[in-house]
Amino acid sequence: MRCSNAVFMPGEWKEHECCWMAWPPEQRRNIYPNLDAMRSQYANVASTIAEFEPVMLLATTETVDDARRHCSGKVEVIEQVLDDAWLRDIGPTFVLNESGQLGGVDWQFNCWGDPDSAHQTDATIARVINDLCGATNIPASIFLEGGAIHSNGDGLLLTTENVVLNHNRNPGLTRLDAERLFAEYLGVQKVVWLDHALEYDDTDGHVDNLACFSDHGVALVLSESNPQDPNCAGLLRNIDALSNTTTNGNLLEIIEIQQPARQEYRGERLPLSYINFYIANGGVVLPEFNDPMDQPALEAVAAAFPDRAIVQLPALELTKGGGCIHCITQQQPKSTSSD
Repeated sequence: MRCSNAVFMPGEWKEHECCWMAWPPEQRRNIYPNLDAMRSQYANVASTIAEFEPVMLLATTETVDDARRHCSGKVEVIEQVLDDAWLRDIGPTFVLNESGQLGGVDWQFNCWGDPDSAHQTDATIARVINDLCGATNIPASIFLEGGAIHSNGDGLLLTTENVVLNHNRNPGLTRLDAERLFAEYLGVQKVVWLDHALEYDDTDGHVDNLACFSDHGVALVLSESNPQDPNCAGLLRNIDALSNTTTNGNLLEIIEIQQPARQEYRGERLPLSYINFYIANGGVVLPEFNDPMDQPALEAVAAAFPDRAIVQLPALELTKGGGCIHCITQQQPKSTSSD
């Protein structure tokens, strides 16, 4: 497969071959004092997704047995060297060509704009996964993470300037440059640039906390009703931008999902977002934050995905590590090579 406009990034609700994940390695314990609690929630996510589709879980040599003990027997654990476990960001962004053949865009990775961090191994994981699943490796010329982009599968892409054009990743890159590259690597025809919005997000503003698509021209968008909340203005700008966006000649239908109440961890506001969910074959795995908005969020997601089972799982410990359910997963779409 060659990288060309014939390549496209499928919508996440399309049929999957499997879901890729990684198990938090032991060397991260000094970074994540809640590592054991995080692992428990990783295991819950992996085991739940495995009820809908196969799960391939990478784990270091010293943690393979631990991963197998925690996860259901339906989760396949694969021994692999890792620096961390945010698979959405270190794994490939899968694409298909016109013949349905699988490719994986291998973005350059510099630890979310912090190249001095020890993530040299994670920068190789996209190629490793592409080799494991037989996808054509498509090396990208820019630094990016999978959580920074979201596609409707029909040429429309969501992202934020704060990540893509950040000097800590791609100094000198312009919107036009980025849009040309997204067209080349992902088959994108139109990019909607959203506001990074959240008061604190150590990814600089990944879009998978802000907005996403479901099928049938629907966009789910994080919202805030309190004008005094620091997130409110940016989230309103995102709603306005998407409310004026068309796909196939029709305006997007907008479903707003109110963010949960402010919670802090180690002196920082947590980037809590119900948008950070995983769409599986026949299901959606949605975060729960022990907040009154948990139930309204479940109802909103159920309205957007009426034909899927919605499973809500505790996810606060994941968010203390900097991400959530979407961040720790990466769907591999069904391809002709899977048949």
